[in-house]
Amino acid sequence: MASCPANSITYNGSLCACIPGYVLNNTAKSCSLFASSSNITTNSGVDYYALSFPETLFAFDRIKKFTQSQAVFLEATLVMLLSWLAMCFFLRFMKLGDGRNVWFQIRWWISRLDICFATRHWLDDQKVVTKRKTELGGAFSIASWILFIGLFAALLYQIISKRSIEVHNIRATNGPELASFISNLDFNITTISSMSCANLRGLGNLVTGNPGFVDQRVLSLSTLVNYTCYNSSKGPTITLKCEKCRAIPDNMYISWQFVDLPGSPATAVGFEFKLSASDDAKKHVSFVNGTLKNESNVDNSPVTFRGTESNILKFNLFPRIYRNLHDLKLIQPLFHEFLPGSVFRDRNQLRASLENSVHGLVNTTLYINFLSDYVVEIDKENILGPVSFLADLGGLYCISIGIFFYLLIQCEYRIKKLRNEDTIMRTIRNRRKAQEHWDKLRKYVMFTYGCPTLEDEYKNSKTDPGCGGTMLHSVRGSASSRKRRMQSRTSSISFYKKPGQPATMSQSLKPVRSANGSNLQPENMEKQQNVDIHQDSHQTQSSQPHESSIVDDNFIPPPPLLECKDGSRMDMSEVQKNLRSLYEYNLMLREKLVAAQSLLRSSSSLQSSKVQRNRT
Repeated sequence: MASCPANSITYNGSLCACIPGYVLNNTAKSCSLFASSSNITTNSGVDYYALSFPETLFAFDRIKKFTQSQAVFLEATLVMLLSWLAMCFFLRFMKLGDGRNVWFQIRWWISRLDICFATRHWLDDQKVVTKRKTELGGAFSIASWILFIGLFAALLYQIISKRSIEVHNIRATNGPELASFISNLDFNITTISSMSCANLRGLGNLVTGNPGFVDQRVLSLSTLVNYTCYNSSKGPTITLKCEKCRAIPDNMYISWQFVDLPGSPATAVGFEFKLSASDDAKKHVSFVNGTLKNESNVDNSPVTFRGTESNILKFNLFPRIYRNLHDLKLIQPLFHEFLPGSVFRDRNQLRASLENSVHGLVNTTLYINFLSDYVVEIDKENILGPVSFLADLGGLYCISIGIFFYLLIQCEYRIKKLRNEDTIMRTIRNRRKAQEHWDKLRKYVMFTYGCPTLEDEYKNSKTDPGCGGTMLHSVRGSASSRKRRMQSRTSSISFYKKPGQPATMSQSLKPVRSANGSNLQPENMEKQQNVDIHQDSHQTQSSQPHESSIVDDNFIPPPPLLECKDGSRMDMSEVQKNLRSLYEYNLMLREKLVAAQSLLRSSSSLQSSKVQRNRT
């Protein structure tokens, strides 16, 4: 006698059978526990999406699997929001410096991002509202937009996933309307066991009505459906198919049995079913499937189904009309109840049943109830229209702005330093811009008007070098300016030398240029020579041009020398000194101009008097 596998019992002295709840694996020749859960899955066969994209272009189911709920969008928004606020909080501890470091640039551009609260910062009473952009306002502005975009993404997910609701209307129906339901039905029921289709008996009749009453009818199953049995890895499977089947408005019973065979006792540990119904075009398929075992009883211990009492599987066929899909008529199969028959939980009881030929069967009944009294009308109604969408959008925006506006007001109310931080940053930036502009101007003056110092000397020296030889009225470069200046000085000095010297006389006979660049006329030359002779006694005077110009009324001295320095900041006293010199020089020029005008008027009046005398 061959030894029995583990988790098995012997009966009739030499035969083996698995203990209750275990099923024999014919391939491995071992008994294993049937541990599948009893779960029921139902699908209506009609899916609703907000946008009907082709499956090849856009698979919305993948996005729904990746984003299981709105929590994904809210968590991502929270992470981005906290990261932004943490970065802004970290930057607050970085020094501003002189406005040239990278921290100042980052904090400055954050303040430029103040697009939501630029005119809503802290202001004292009775002051004009001004537009201010602060670093705190920029941080909270971007934070409010991060929150708004995250909530907007969650709103879009809600619109896509739950944009509409199904409205079910149940109404009474009649026979002709039920006859219009033409569907393709497919029932598959698998008895989970070590049996095969050879153990099958009694399949072939269909009972309608109520058994034992006058409305009971017995029909041949082959006249309505095509039925077959095939062996699967889990056990024998009964298949019932009906193409373009008209539903019978009554109760239907289909029964079959599995009996004992030598070496193959009639035992089962559960049932697996799948019932489906499709329309005539087979575009929509509604189904219900699941697995049944002992969980329907109070005791969830493993059991083995065997005996004369029938195991009843109850299903309902629900007629539905989809008004939103061009009045699609589809039957929805629903699982109703499972009534287990004869079961065994104890090894000894199972052994006694296996040795009793009366218990040698597994009786199964499929009960189908066509709900012919009512029909369900299904329509779709959108819960979000354009107005409600805009209302939700505006509400999210107000919430995002309101939260951070409250935080901004609280921060500026409690921390007075934050009220003027925009002024501090603008002052630093303006000072840096002014410094850059001053450096550009200094370089322009240096290389245009011939400052003797260079840029490197300015950066390396600690004292400010002077530009004593710079003439601001020159615009042609340092060399030509100095050359004309030296010629003007030598020409003006020649008028104050003694006439006894030949060189002086020869120079005085030559036409010279005045300080303003015009040639002196011969009359002016004679007057200048008379002035030179008259001023021989004053040879001890200073040789500087501006001192000699005081004696000579006809001589216009050159502009005063302006003192400039190459430093980044020029002393105010030096600027005032230069302005005072220019002011005195302008007064002197005005006096010269007034004297010249009076001289011209007197000469013109004298000339006119002479003309009148000659006429007379």
